[in-house]
Amino acid sequence: MEAVVSTQETKIVQVGGEPFEIGRQLGELARPVFADYMEQSRAWRDVRRWRGNAFVQKLRDAAQAHCPALLDELDGMAAGLGWAAEDVFLWNCRGELIHNAPDGCTTLAAVTERTRFIAHNEDGDPFLRDRCLLVDVRPTSKPGFVTFYYPGSLPGHTFAVNRAGVVQAINNLRIREPAVGVPRMILARAVLDKGSLDDALALLHDAPRASGFHHTLGCAGDVDQRLFSVEASARRCSVQPVTNLAGHANHLIHPGCEAEAQIVTNSSRDRQRRVEALLPASSQPMQAAALLDVLHDRAPSGLPIYRDDPLDPDDENTLATALFEIGDGGVWMKVYQQGQCTFDTFIARVASDSAGA
Repeated sequence: MEAVVSTQETKIVQVGGEPFEIGRQLGELARPVFADYMEQSRAWRDVRRWRGNAFVQKLRDAAQAHCPALLDELDGMAAGLGWAAEDVFLWNCRGELIHNAPDGCTTLAAVTERTRFIAHNEDGDPFLRDRCLLVDVRPTSKPGFVTFYYPGSLPGHTFAVNRAGVVQAINNLRIREPAVGVPRMILARAVLDKGSLDDALALLHDAPRASGFHHTLGCAGDVDQRLFSVEASARRCSVQPVTNLAGHANHLIHPGCEAEAQIVTNSSRDRQRRVEALLPASSQPMQAAALLDVLHDRAPSGLPIYRDDPLDPDDENTLATALFEIGDGGVWMKVYQQGQCTFDTFIARVASDSAGA
């Protein structure tokens, strides 16, 4: 593993190779904090009750059928952590097993005449503040990507950009009725192996989905300069183009979502309302600073977009804020923590047929 110092303060750690080896390295990175993280996690206490359940085996079978390399990555992670592969797989299926998993987030998307932006608050367990990493993952014969990494969780379910130019930001959806299919964290990771926006959308549409995430997607070099809001859930895959401004918290909002049972927390409801109130009032054309102002907003009433209350009702705090500026030749990626920019780099787009070189 090679540690690379960014242009600011945050260290980015490079891992690479075949899937099992990548997972092993990621597990080793997480090992110093993972046991303590799990020990204090109420979510893990609920998830581990599913050990030996037939539904979990069906989820693993679906992952093996559709994303075998990523199952190898998870098994390698277990080896690096020194944990049982069954338990690491369980933890990476938490969205399917407990429905109210403590992974939050708010995402904004903006299209201007000159560029496109995706901006994202990564909200998670307050224990993980200053215990997460940026990782530069370089799989053999795949584009590779840079992402925010939760210890012991398959990379890809937070925010990321790959070297084919695909940008993805993920929002938790609390789906009450999971199905046999590919676990959502594995699907989110699989998106980052895709060489184009259309390939990413096809994956989310065609794969059998076990529960659900909201994906905000864009791609450098996309001829039509598109951004998409995708609610990929167990029952449906709803794809909406972003034509100007859009924002999403942690519940289904696309037309037709009423047919799917979900949990809508007070925080998610308040953040969605606040985003919808702030975005139309933002300056036009949209500037990066205005998006950051929205994500750092502390509402005068209700529960805020920027979350730092130790008594947050969803047990989540904002761990990092990401800003992606998507151009023709690549993506500018900035990461902010406690209001300060700690990572700032340009990731050049490489043609998909050579991105794995």
